[in-house]
Amino acid sequence: MKGTSERIAKTCLGIIEERGPEAVTMRGVAKVLGITPMALYHHFENREALLHFVTDREFKKLTDYMHAGRNRSGKYAPLLHIMDYYIDYAFAHPRVFGYMFSQRRLDARQFPRDFVARRSPTMNVVADTVSAAMRLGIIRRGNVWEIALELWAHIHGYIALQQAGRFELSERQFRQLCRRSLERLIYGLKS
Repeated sequence: MKGTSERIAKTCLGIIEERGPEAVTMRGVAKVLGITPMALYHHFENREALLHFVTDREFKKLTDYMHAGRNRSGKYAPLLHIMDYYIDYAFAHPRVFGYMFSQRRLDARQFPRDFVARRSPTMNVVADTVSAAMRLGIIRRGNVWEIALELWAHIHGYIALQQAGRFELSERQFRQLCRRSLERLIYGLKS
């Protein structure tokens, strides 16, 4: 059963990456897998449950990458590198990224309630990194969750503009722009 759920999730993810989340239907996933639509319902209650399962897995992947970035050395490195992984994910999986972060979803976590309750795996990494930077005196003390949200929203805004075709920059130039901009923001938070 677990193997079938994995195949279903992988197929769903492939459809999202290729054609976007609106293309995901239980019939469509079943057709790609060569099984009946009813067989999917043994694993996932409905389309929303399937999409929720897939996005939870993708949030976990992104969180794992971001954790790796926290271990970089240098005064501002952890704050900068966790955002690098966010950008990496956006370039590697633009449609999945858009669905996870830029489209209205019933299961999307909301600020402040879900974030402060630590229900957002990705934001937890950002908040923990901000908290550590405050403890070390790298940035001044403040509301950890608001500052984490500010850093995330800052880079997310750049990514949203990039995905909408608003930059005439190569990927390398775009990343450099994001880095410079984030450095200026972090410098403004210095203690």
